[in-house]
Amino acid sequence: MVVPPATTLSGRTGAVVLGDADVPAALAVCATDPVGSVLASSRLEQATSTGLRRAGGELWGYSEDGVLLAVCWVGANLVPVVGTLDADVTSRALAAFAELGRARGRRCSSIVGPADPVLGLWSRLRGAWPVEREVRAHQPSMVLDGAPLVNADPRVRRSRSEEYDLVLPACIRMFTEEVGYSPASGPGGPYEVRVRRLVDDGRSFVLVDRVGGLRRPRVVFKAEVPAVACGVAQVQGVWVDPERRGERLSESGMAAVVQATRAEIAPVVSLYVNGYNTRAVRAYEAVGFREVGAYATVLF
Repeated sequence: MVVPPATTLSGRTGAVVLGDADVPAALAVCATDPVGSVLASSRLEQATSTGLRRAGGELWGYSEDGVLLAVCWVGANLVPVVGTLDADVTSRALAAFAELGRARGRRCSSIVGPADPVLGLWSRLRGAWPVEREVRAHQPSMVLDGAPLVNADPRVRRSRSEEYDLVLPACIRMFTEEVGYSPASGPGGPYEVRVRRLVDDGRSFVLVDRVGGLRRPRVVFKAEVPAVACGVAQVQGVWVDPERRGERLSESGMAAVVQATRAEIAPVVSLYVNGYNTRAVRAYEAVGFREVGAYATVLF
């Protein structure tokens, strides 16, 4: 599918850095794949009211004869979105983005998004950018657009602002387990600000229980919904306390997150998961998620 010419970029062909006026055309590109593009389109929807700089990144676009066909959101993550199934156009777009990326240098901590453009872009950038730390080449992209198939845990709810000090350690533990290093940088750091914003915005879900000999309250299940756009909400950061694993909290907890998200945030709930994590894939399938594609992530 080729994106209709929502705007013509002065007859240009090639990749350039776009401006605020080009955001509607970029969103039209993203609309061709709402699930795959949600990481980019959520930022672009923010940029429609705040501008690209306030949204936290830069926008690259690839056009042919003035028609925008592909975009990259470039912030903490670089997210490529190609709005056509034409393999030749895709190849030209990724080559043009790679040329732009070589000229501007790496600013992101990862390249993430639909697997084919991510891996195609990285194959063209490898050697020009610093060596990657890890490539996760197959991450099933899954969606649920109906009622969950398992009962929701009624104890799972939105985090409260006063619970930030309970939520943050769970988020840091999850990130460290998943990525291999701690994201913590102290009060006011970017990760800490992100967690607080998700809590304050009602995008953080938790089950707080009492754990251990001292029976202190602690987060034993958590998930966030940081990316929402075009009727799609992407769940990230799903985590169960190691002491409570084996109790199927990921299934009942995710069912609760899905119910609340579909009722109050967006009708389609999506996520992506490492392909080698078969236990997680099975848990999400049990909740009712189905695979609709694949993501990939290049970590630096």
